[in-house]
Amino acid sequence: MWRLLRVVLILLVVFPLRAGSQMPPVDPRVPLDQLLEIVFEQDAVIAFDAEGGSIAQKLEIGESVHWHETQGAVGVVLTDRRLLAVAANSGSWQEARYGRGESGPGHVLLGDRVAIAATSERAVGFDGGSGNLVEYRFGPKESVLATRTGANVGVVATDRKLLGLSPFVGGFFTTALFVRERIEKISPSPNLMTVTTDRRFLVFRSDTGVWTELNRPLPARS
Repeated sequence: MWRLLRVVLILLVVFPLRAGSQMPPVDPRVPLDQLLEIVFEQDAVIAFDAEGGSIAQKLEIGESVHWHETQGAVGVVLTDRRLLAVAANSGSWQEARYGRGESGPGHVLLGDRVAIAATSERAVGFDGGSGNLVEYRFGPKESVLATRTGANVGVVATDRKLLGLSPFVGGFFTTALFVRERIEKISPSPNLMTVTTDRRFLVFRSDTGVWTELNRPLPARS
């Protein structure tokens, strides 16, 4: 039985999620169905896609899984040592390993094409478009206030900055908050995120990766 399992895992590594399969529709107006499923077998985590492809990631000796989830084209696994992420068009699992003294996230927020998590030291984002992990390291005494995701957009709000994540442009896009500027509300939609503070409206668009702003209060109409 163990020999058979080894053969299966080898085949999954050699023949991962189909290289010829295309990323699900990139039109941000198109919602995605569930395109991935994660299963666990012995000491491996395996992702299956909707077209029959698969990819396996071997777990380390003594490594334990704390949490996992899939949505749309992305899947994430949290263990006691690292964050593992995969997309429907991935050729391999991506990992963000926790550093010494770093506390891992308790959960991850997923959209159809993005995922966002916060450890004690950094924000970690998964761009389901390219299948890459990105990160932003917090400054001294910088703290996370909130995280939000839409289908194709993610935001991490700290007491100093807003970090926008897009699966179409790649990377974290930051904009600074004013000293003592207070966040009142964060409103996600599939392709943009609106952050309302006591001074401004700040909007992040996933198609451009650009923050725009409008000061408050709005001028009265004449």
